[in-house]
Amino acid sequence: MDLSPKTPTSIPGSLSGLTADPAAAPAATPAPAGDLIKDADVSTFMQDVIQASMQQPVLVDFWAPWCGPCKQLTPALEKLVKGAKGKLRLVKVNVDDPKNQPLAQQLRIQSIPAVYAFHQGQPVDGFVGALPESQLKKFAEGLPGAGEIEDSAADAIEAGKAALAEQAWEDAAAAFSTALGGEPENVPALGGLARALIGMGEIEAAKEILEQIPADKAGHADVVAARSALELQEAGSQAAGNLKPLEAAVAANPNDHQARLDYAVALHGAGNAEAAIDQLLDIVKRDRKWNEEAARKQLVKIFEAMGPMDPVVVDARRRLSSILFS
Repeated sequence: MDLSPKTPTSIPGSLSGLTADPAAAPAATPAPAGDLIKDADVSTFMQDVIQASMQQPVLVDFWAPWCGPCKQLTPALEKLVKGAKGKLRLVKVNVDDPKNQPLAQQLRIQSIPAVYAFHQGQPVDGFVGALPESQLKKFAEGLPGAGEIEDSAADAIEAGKAALAEQAWEDAAAAFSTALGGEPENVPALGGLARALIGMGEIEAAKEILEQIPADKAGHADVVAARSALELQEAGSQAAGNLKPLEAAVAANPNDHQARLDYAVALHGAGNAEAAIDQLLDIVKRDRKWNEEAARKQLVKIFEAMGPMDPVVVDARRRLSSILFS
């Protein structure tokens, strides 16, 4: 089935029993929040799609429980519709439900996920497959009457993570706060905001943010990164004042692994993550099993705090692997 964007003629023409008269369209008014996203079937399709599209464009998501790409697309569509603030509606149709199969056949649904956009009672556009959120936004903005759609929480989170990578703490905090404005319980945004606050030195505020995160979300990568950053910051703050004595202790006895570990913690607390990593790698190289692999575990904590894509982390992981598997 060809549902190429901007090609309404490719959409099945056998919908005469499921289309409405545009002349009967009421004045467009924003949909109530509770009506923006619905599950529908063949019995409610006329009301929830055809009639509703006389007011706002309606996206119809044809999906099934066994469909992997559907599990990626449907949440993205829901975010898109919420970000549109009443300009769009979303109707989800489970094609695995036997009573919906005649509808799927009439609409020639041959592959899922498939999305139709209805406007003024007529199908006007569509696509097949899971699209990235940026393309979904562009698709929706091209629909009649939709106009510009605000950036989703995902966009704000992406901007926040980019700012974290640059250590632009205030910009990161602003981006994550924007994401939380629309989704107050968004875990990646909460973890990111805590990470930004730690970078700004707002330790107590970061702790308050982390306390809001449910226990069952504690293992989320962004939460783990924030907690690791918090632990490193607190330990480093205590040790940072001892840089010179610790440096002297390591110079006097290169095999004093505890002094070197403390020196690495102090270096990290002073903002020199690369030097801290060098010291920890030196311990692993000298005695990888020392103190139940304390140096490797400290490295992992730094990696978590900095993020897996940080160039320093990528290089350090390569060096660590070289040592461990040599």
